[in-house]
Amino acid sequence: MRHLYEAGTPPAKRFRYALLGLDILSIAWIVIASFLPPSSLVLTLDVLLGLVLASEFGMRIAASGVPLRSLVNPFNLADLVAILSLLLAPLLQGAMAFLRVLRTLRLLHSVKLITTLRSDLPFFRRNEEATLAAAQLLVFLFVMSGVVFETQHRANHGIGNYADALYFTVTTLTTTGFGDVTLPGTTGRLLSVVIMLAGVTLFLRLAQALFRPTKVRYPCPACGLERHEPDAVHCKACGQLINIPDEGNA
Repeated sequence: MRHLYEAGTPPAKRFRYALLGLDILSIAWIVIASFLPPSSLVLTLDVLLGLVLASEFGMRIAASGVPLRSLVNPFNLADLVAILSLLLAPLLQGAMAFLRVLRTLRLLHSVKLITTLRSDLPFFRRNEEATLAAAQLLVFLFVMSGVVFETQHRANHGIGNYADALYFTVTTLTTTGFGDVTLPGTTGRLLSVVIMLAGVTLFLRLAQALFRPTKVRYPCPACGLERHEPDAVHCKACGQLINIPDEGNA
């Protein structure tokens, strides 16, 4: 199992890409379920998804080699709570459904997984920084939209489903602030402040990655400088001859 989670072989990479697909599927279900009224079908799908995620969680903890230490990792604990909220959905009858939003934190792990694409896709190697910045902004949007939905939809008539929460998050992040949806109370205002400050920071980082000159990552064997011009022959810091792989000689 550790080989599947950590090795760089093609089968191990395919396994981790399958996990990425599972993460995306679980987040998609959380979004879709926000539009559906409680029913036996929805509860059954909750439990089935919870069983699949619980199996993967057990494999992940076992593969770590230090199960207890991995189990108390905050992100793993959050994932476990989200999985339990799915497994116990028929008993809780939606009372603790807000806990499933913790599953969106797995997207942070997915961003780390995306870095393995560096060795698989030339496009990702050329646009790695912009791609990661976009992925981090997307993760922030999903996580904060989930938090807004789960904390507001029971009492705020303006937040009826995940799409409403996403709409509020995007308008707040971009400082558009149409005013048709607001979060009342001190907690709501503080949440809006967090969305504006953190979101604008991530948005500016994406803009910076998109518009500044493209550079490639390749450690200089002499001084260790990693970022170079795509057509560089010598390291600009120390003058060392470098041989940056490209699509023709990678």
